[in-house]
Order: sequence, then structure tokens, then C-alpha cells
Amino acid sequence: MSTTLPVPIEFELPEGWRAAPPDAAGAPGAAFVALHPRPDGGFTANITIDGEYRPDEATLSEIAHESVERLRGAATSVVVTGSREAGSADAPAFTQTLAVSAVIDGASRDLVQSQVYLAMLDVADPRVRAVIRLVLTATEFQHPAVLADFQDFVRTVRPDTGATS
Repeated sequence: MSTTLPVPIEFELPEGWRAAPPDAAGAPGAAFVALHPRPDGGFTANITIDGEYRPDEATLSEIAHESVERLRGAATSVVVTGSREAGSADAPAFTQTLAVSAVIDGASRDLVQSQVYLAMLDVADPRVRAVIRLVLTATEFQHPAVLADFQDFVRTVRPDTGATS
């Protein structure tokens, strides 16, 4: 069952990408899924968004590590191939790239995930922190071709200040 984000955000999808219901796209824990228009060898590159409130003191790096450990439980192999702090003091972010081998629909796949973790603080109470995770998953072959789309997408993500509760 798809989830909702702890804070409303807005963003713009790259040209050609289309939204899909998370459950139908095989990402039931996601709040949002977008699919690339051209699959590669039967796998469709996708962007997923999820998030949670994190009232603890965990750093974005530690939260990213938790994500890797969860993924290791579902994949054949997960290797962190790169990571770095990003953003600013007011809008911290953390990025990591993963090489993932997994069996999907009975076929072994070598995938690459680019993950971005964004911390968003409540303006009324900065002790209330939500962490939004943006993930691009693509085949090892297609990842270089769709990475620029993902980077363009990430640059458009921002709090939705016009949202109503």
C-alpha cells in the first residue's frame, strides 16, 4: 500500500517520465513513482519518493546507511559506490550511489540506484524533522542516460508551501 509523505512537497517530472500508482509499479512503500518511457532489457527505470518523520538525532548519512541495510535484505548484493554530503546548513542533503544485484520477476538484474536524502525542518518547530528520500533505479547500462533527468528532477523538489492540511 502506498504511503504519504510526512510533509507536502512539489516537484516537476523530467520530460517523458510519467507518474504511476506505487502499488502497480511494485513500490508499495513509496508515496510517488515515476516511470521512464523506454525500458531497458525489460526493466523500467523509475524514480520513487518516500519519507518519514525522524525526531531522533540520526545524521542523513546514518539514515542512508539504514536504507542500505534494508535493501541488503531484499537484494542479492548491494555495494555503496559513492556518497557525499550535499545541500546547505539550512537545507542539508546526502547522496549515495549503489550497485545492486537483485532477482526481479525471476530475472537477475544489475541495477544502479542514485539516492538523495533531504532533511526538511518544521518552520514552527525546527526540532521536528522529516527526511524525504528520492531514488532513481535503473539498469547499469541505462543509468548514465537517465541520471541527468534525475538530477534535474531533484533540483525542482521543494516544500509545498501552498498545501492545505
